[in-house]
Amino acid sequence: MGDLAHAQLTMKTDNMSSTHTLIVPEEYHKKRIDAYLGKTIEDISRSQATSLINDGHVTLNGKTISDPSHKIKQGDALEMTVPEAVDLEVVAENIPLDILFEDDDLVVVNKPAGLVVHPAPGNESGTLVNALLYHCGDSLSGIGGVKRPGIVHRLDKDTSGVMVVAKSDAAHQGLSQQFAEHTLDRRYKAVVWGRMMPPNSTVTGNIGRHKTNRKKMAVLPHNGKEATTHYRVLKFFGAYACLIECKLETGRTHQIRVHMTHIGHGLIGDSVYGKPRKAPLKEIGGDAAKTIKTFPRQALHAYKLAFTHPVTEEELSFETPLPSDMEELVKRLG
Repeated sequence: MGDLAHAQLTMKTDNMSSTHTLIVPEEYHKKRIDAYLGKTIEDISRSQATSLINDGHVTLNGKTISDPSHKIKQGDALEMTVPEAVDLEVVAENIPLDILFEDDDLVVVNKPAGLVVHPAPGNESGTLVNALLYHCGDSLSGIGGVKRPGIVHRLDKDTSGVMVVAKSDAAHQGLSQQFAEHTLDRRYKAVVWGRMMPPNSTVTGNIGRHKTNRKKMAVLPHNGKEATTHYRVLKFFGAYACLIECKLETGRTHQIRVHMTHIGHGLIGDSVYGKPRKAPLKEIGGDAAKTIKTFPRQALHAYKLAFTHPVTEEELSFETPLPSDMEELVKRLG
């Protein structure tokens, strides 16, 4: 690893984690922090470094850093804590899956609304991971921290659509890097309140935890993570609603829901962010108002995912139609 200035000064461990303290050498001046950590620390890949940064396990000159793309400087002091991987007692369950593609390295699924992606305390069964363990056996890849086999990105429980899951470590690292570098093409369809003008635009605004409600995300004037969402209107429903396409340039928690609410066009059915502002149901009336009132989830569907296969380097693209509940909503509004 070279002389002292090259990087690692100390490493301490306990039964639960290991902490690495480093000083940035000249050769990594103005390089990305995730790339530096992935190159410097043994047994830590760049994708794992990105996950640890996102989860708040890395400090830069004494302050927690949350941007994996941050450019470091010579002499910066870094500290990274790697938590011990915790095994969840995940039971394989025979849950039907809509599989769009599968090979030895990855599987692409069309996730239905209502399906949680991975187990968590209080929600250990009935998840996508439970279903994948039954389908794939123990071949799913895992990473440090709480082991979430194969999961390189997530969709909210009540968001439907295309997801890719890693079955090999090579696929896991390659896909994680593509997500970290925002090189995938991810597109969603959503039904939002109001008449969006202009009909094609871009929403920006850093996203982080809401200051008073820690279960919510919000656009923050300071801090947070950079987020960019491109949208275009596919269909207007009078002055009350629109069917839109959103293309993600970044992938922050609840990004589309937060950005659309931020510009006054929350998603129909979103009980957390999407309450209507200028579209009272009594003015809409009829079957449309009834359908909106009873719509059970945020009207959001991840309809397209395109990426480079991390092992074969083949360009892959997958699209799925609107699920029946959103199709019915669009029909009633139209």
